[in-house]
Amino acid sequence: MMVKGYQKKSVYDAVQERFDYLFREFDNIYVSFSGGKDSGVLLNLLLDFKRKHYPKRRIGVFHQDFEAQYTVTTEYVTRTFQKLEGECDLYWVCLPMATRTALSSYEMYWYPWDDKKEDQWVRPRPKFPYVITVDEPFDHYRYRMHQEDLAKQFGRYYRETHDYGKTVCLLGIRADESLQRYSGIVNKKYGYNGKCWFSRQFKDVWCASPLYDWSNQDVWVANYRFHYDYNALYDLYYKAGLKIDQMRVASPYNDYSKDSLNLYRVIDPEIWTKLVGRVRGANFGCIYGRTRAMGYRNIKLPKGHTWESYTKFLLDTLPARLRNKIENEK
Repeated sequence: MMVKGYQKKSVYDAVQERFDYLFREFDNIYVSFSGGKDSGVLLNLLLDFKRKHYPKRRIGVFHQDFEAQYTVTTEYVTRTFQKLEGECDLYWVCLPMATRTALSSYEMYWYPWDDKKEDQWVRPRPKFPYVITVDEPFDHYRYRMHQEDLAKQFGRYYRETHDYGKTVCLLGIRADESLQRYSGIVNKKYGYNGKCWFSRQFKDVWCASPLYDWSNQDVWVANYRFHYDYNALYDLYYKAGLKIDQMRVASPYNDYSKDSLNLYRVIDPEIWTKLVGRVRGANFGCIYGRTRAMGYRNIKLPKGHTWESYTKFLLDTLPARLRNKIENEK
C-alpha cells in the first residue's frame, strides 16, 4: 500500500526543482496544452522559469483540438498561442481522430475535424500558420487514428524534428483528480531514474507530470498570485453553481462531460445547436445524462440475472458491428 508522504517545502518550490531537473536532463521540452486550468498553469509556470533561468532554451506547445468545445475555450487557446508566437514552437493539431463517445449505442467513436463532414463541424477550423491539418499532417499520423495514439506519436515527431534529442512532453495531470490518476502516478512501471512522475513512451521520448502533487486550490492560488490568464469557462461554471471538482474542460461527448451537456444550452447556445447535430445521442444525453437511463450513479442488476448474463444481454441489444468491436477489445 502506498502511503502519502509530506515534505517541508511548498508545491511551488517542488515544481521549480522539477523544472530545473527537466531542463538539465532533456534536450527537448514541450507542453501538452488542453486549454484547461492545469495545463494552463503548467505552461505559465514553465515559461516563467525558462525566461528566468534558461532564456536561450526554446520549448514547444502542443494543442490537440477536439473541435467541439465552448467558445471561451477557443478564445483562451487563441490568446495563448498568439502571445507565444516567436517565443515557442507552436503546434495546433486539427486532425481527424477517433474519440470515444459515451452518448450512443451505435457509435463508439466520433471524429473531430472529419474532412468528410466539414459541413457539420461545430466551429470553423482555425487558420494560423501553426495549425496542423489533414492537408499537411505530421509524420507518424494515420488517418482517423485514436486520439491517445495521436498524442503519443506526436512525441516521436517532435523528437525527430528537433535533432533527435532526448524529449519530454509535460502534462498537467494531478494525482488528486481521481483514484485512477493517483494509481497511475504511484504505480508507474517505466519512469525515469526512479521518478514516479515520468512515463516512457518511445526510445528517448517520455511524458512527465511535474504538477502531480498539486491540488485544485494550488492551481487557483498560482493563477491569482501570478496574475496568469486562464480559461473564462471556469468563471461561467462557477456562476452556474458547479463545485470546483466538477469543472472540466473536455470533449462534451465523453464519460466525464456527458452529465453536464445541458450546460452548453445555457453557457453557449450557439455551439449547442451544432453539438446536437454532430454526434448521435447528444440531445438524449443532455436530457437523460443524470438519470439511470444513462447509467448515472448506479445500475441495478435485474432479477434473475448475473452480471455476466446481464452484460451479454446488453451486448445482444447492440448492432452487430459495434458488438463485435467491443467483444474483440476484451
